[in-house]
Amino acid sequence: MTDTPHPFHPNFEYAFTIAIELSKATYIAPSNTGQTRAAIYATSGTVEGRINGIVVPMSGGDFPLVRADGVLDFDAKYLLELDGDAHVMIHNRGYRWGSEDAMERLRRNEPVGNDEYYMRVAPRFDAPAGPYEWLNRYVFVGVAEKLPGSNRIHYFQLM
Repeated sequence: MTDTPHPFHPNFEYAFTIAIELSKATYIAPSNTGQTRAAIYATSGTVEGRINGIVVPMSGGDFPLVRADGVLDFDAKYLLELDGDAHVMIHNRGYRWGSEDAMERLRRNEPVGNDEYYMRVAPRFDAPAGPYEWLNRYVFVGVAEKLPGSNRIHYFQLM
């Protein structure tokens, strides 16, 4: 092995954090696939960093599939209202998994160390022309924290 980085090694730059309060989950178990589907709504939240604003209350939510292997397969979509009254749609796809013990504590809404589970998302944005249209042009990765009753997602822009 060499210490020389690959010439196309990605560089990430911190962009912003979304802290989102969540409703109680509603479950469809089993769903038509034989797995469990949930519905969890975005009740409120904040956006802070290179962009600032709020999560528009009840503008959407997450509809994760609990796969047979225990992995949560996220599919979340909701609106952000950013400074200047711009509305931006965010669509997060991603995964959360961990040990059986860590996942059970997360299900009970108990605190779990971020080193005990994996929770990552890949967002896409639908932003209007103007100061936020750069969101439509870059790839981002979100590193998420599951907190009791909420999520906090730290987004990094791939340069």
